[in-house]
Amino acid sequence: MVARNSNLAKLPGGYLFPEIGRRRKACQEQNPGARIISLGIGNTTEPLTPHITEALARAAAGLGTAEGYSGYGDEQGFASLRQAIADKLYQGRVGADEVLTSDGAKCDIGRLQLLFGNQVTVAVQDPSYPVYVDGSVIMGASGDFDSASGQYQGIVYMPCLPENQFFPDLGALPRTDLIYFCSPNNPTGAVATREQLAQLVEFALANRSIIIFDSAYSEYIADPSLPRSIFEIEGARRCAVEVSSFSKPVGFTGLRLGWTVCPRDLVFDDGSPVLKDWNRIMTTVFNGASNVVQHGGLAAVDDTGLAEMRRTVAYYMENAALIKRCLEEMGIESHGGVNAPYIWARFPGCKSWDVFARILNEAFVVCTPGSGFGPAGEGFIRFSAFGHRADVVEATERLKKLSF
Repeated sequence: MVARNSNLAKLPGGYLFPEIGRRRKACQEQNPGARIISLGIGNTTEPLTPHITEALARAAAGLGTAEGYSGYGDEQGFASLRQAIADKLYQGRVGADEVLTSDGAKCDIGRLQLLFGNQVTVAVQDPSYPVYVDGSVIMGASGDFDSASGQYQGIVYMPCLPENQFFPDLGALPRTDLIYFCSPNNPTGAVATREQLAQLVEFALANRSIIIFDSAYSEYIADPSLPRSIFEIEGARRCAVEVSSFSKPVGFTGLRLGWTVCPRDLVFDDGSPVLKDWNRIMTTVFNGASNVVQHGGLAAVDDTGLAEMRRTVAYYMENAALIKRCLEEMGIESHGGVNAPYIWARFPGCKSWDVFARILNEAFVVCTPGSGFGPAGEGFIRFSAFGHRADVVEATERLKKLSF
């Protein structure tokens, strides 16, 4: 028989969120009458806005006509959508030809890992979104898992904790080829300042590294002093790729539509443009985002769609405020939840999975254990602001009955 991919064998267990789902199911089976509320997985809950649904409906109906039918589109996406993203979301800081649309940021991260291959060295924020590490492991860009440290050999972990304002000590880091950085951060909810991102860009340029910047939650930044894109920082076009998505600001989690910006200025050591190879990857292993969904994306970034997007974001941020207030009343230290839809709560002296289990089995509320995002997440819990308002209110009332 064919040998198993040995890199998959390095992964110590199941992916974080299926494991949470398994434990939730077990709790429900043990408590069949309980109504479990999720403040865990960051899945949007509110309906798509009218302007977007109308655009989707028109596009879908058009496929049933000779005039409106469309087959394959450009793998890079509609030219009109790429232009709209460049103009409306980046204010012209990037060109339409540098924007390639896709079926989501998570999928693009996997394809970027394919682009850079298994010979690269990698640095990640700790804690961070699991795909950065797990995808690198599967690709073969790491050594074995060290259970004592909770880290993979060959991957550089950049501790991001309240004590260092969730920003790594760059002076203490070795050079790596790739640096994964997410702001607003999932899971901590921290947002890098302009000064911090300038330091990161300077560090990458000095080390000839490439930053893979995940801005999937950028629309949640309300503070105008905080950058929404790495390309607001001088020099970033020579050292960064940015991945983003329509999933969280407008509810495209199930529809799947995102994009990656790869600047023309970004080159490999031999001087060849990264964009050229990225385009080759996309046209080889991807057939383009759904034509119907791209029409929804066009609606999302016109003036009406952007206004509706802001209302959706505001709704979730009101949920975040309720959760933060609840934790404050409980005397629990929390971070995030101001310019990001995630709240990062600290439980000193406790194991994350133990706190998760207690909240699930006593309050019937699902959260996410911080240790699932990396060793620096131990002792923390992530709460998600994605949920129906009534559910969030009820969940906070249940949480207040617990004592830690």
